[in-house]
Amino acid sequence: MEISNVKYLSDVIRQTSFELHSYLKHGHLEKVYENGLMNRLSIVGLSVKTQFPIKVFDEDGTELGNYYADLLVENSIIIEIKACRALTEEHTAQILGYIKATGYEHGILVNFGAPRLQVKKYILN
Repeated sequence: MEISNVKYLSDVIRQTSFELHSYLKHGHLEKVYENGLMNRLSIVGLSVKTQFPIKVFDEDGTELGNYYADLLVENSIIIEIKACRALTEEHTAQILGYIKATGYEHGILVNFGAPRLQVKKYILN
């Protein structure tokens, strides 16, 4: 995906997350924010898949398990949503694991659970 398009999508995701957080504030379950972000991104015309399945394989090709990323936007950016007091290293490891397992290069971690929205973008290349 072209860098300018990724920057544009990232900006739209960040702004839409901010608007959703401003409206709902913190205190809801992750699923509420997931549904809200999916709805708002769809309204602006982006392709959004929810609970996108990610298979994890061992070196020999054996399937080890499945993840479900919260959102996949425009088949290029994985979004992982949290509703917690603060993001931790485990949350970072989770989004990086999703990016690595899928082969997508871009992921965004969004925490709606704090009084101030937290958005972090990750690139794995």
